[in-house]
Amino acid sequence: MENDFLVSQEEIVAALVYGIIFLVLVTLGLILFFYYSRRTIIKKEIEKINIKLNHQKKILQTTINVQEKERNRIAQDLHDAISSKLNVVSLTTNVLLDNDSISTEQKEALNHILDITTRTLESARKIAHELMPPILDKFGLKIALEELFEEFTSNTTIKINHHIESIEHLEKSNELHVFRITQELINNSLRHGKADLLQMKLKQKQHGFELVFNDNGIGFDIDNPTKKPGIGLQNIKSRVSILNGQLFIESSKKTGSIFTINCHAYEY
Repeated sequence: MENDFLVSQEEIVAALVYGIIFLVLVTLGLILFFYYSRRTIIKKEIEKINIKLNHQKKILQTTINVQEKERNRIAQDLHDAISSKLNVVSLTTNVLLDNDSISTEQKEALNHILDITTRTLESARKIAHELMPPILDKFGLKIALEELFEEFTSNTTIKINHHIESIEHLEKSNELHVFRITQELINNSLRHGKADLLQMKLKQKQHGFELVFNDNGIGFDIDNPTKKPGIGLQNIKSRVSILNGQLFIESSKKTGSIFTINCHAYEY
């Protein structure tokens, strides 16, 4: 009788142990099920976000490509339709000036026309050059940036200290993005920051490059939620995004601004 009781007790203990093990296994199974289900859901959400981001990037790329084509068209029109006709006016004016039979007043008027024509031609050339710099396509980014700095500093009190390295394996389209970013940075510093001393470094990095630009301007409040970024800054951010890069901004009132751009433009 006592043996039967002991056997029955052992069976109960065994049943309890098996029951506990079963519950533990079921619990672990449920935990793993929810874990992997949640992981799958998160993975799907990330895929959706990546698809959306890639779609937005393609739209952005297309928009900028359209802008560049329009810039190129306008630059070509300036050269073909306007500059060529102004050259004709200039040549004709010079022919008339060689005529000794015209009066002094007429010569003064012709010289005035020639002066206006020459200045207009120079302005058209400068605008066309800014819209689509031919030197970028012919000689590359380094030379194009150095010429850009020269244009801003010649005959002005503005100083630009720079160290520009040649970036290997950078596609022409990405070189144009870097050039446009630099243009915007300079324009923003001079127009809004009221700076007169700019510094820029462009360094080769593994699979990309680093661009550091700073000025001695009046700066701005980065954390001000009421102030929306200007078109220039939005353009910079858009181009940095296309370059698979990151933009870091440091600025405060009266201390100037620092823009750091790390790009992996040809990583893949």
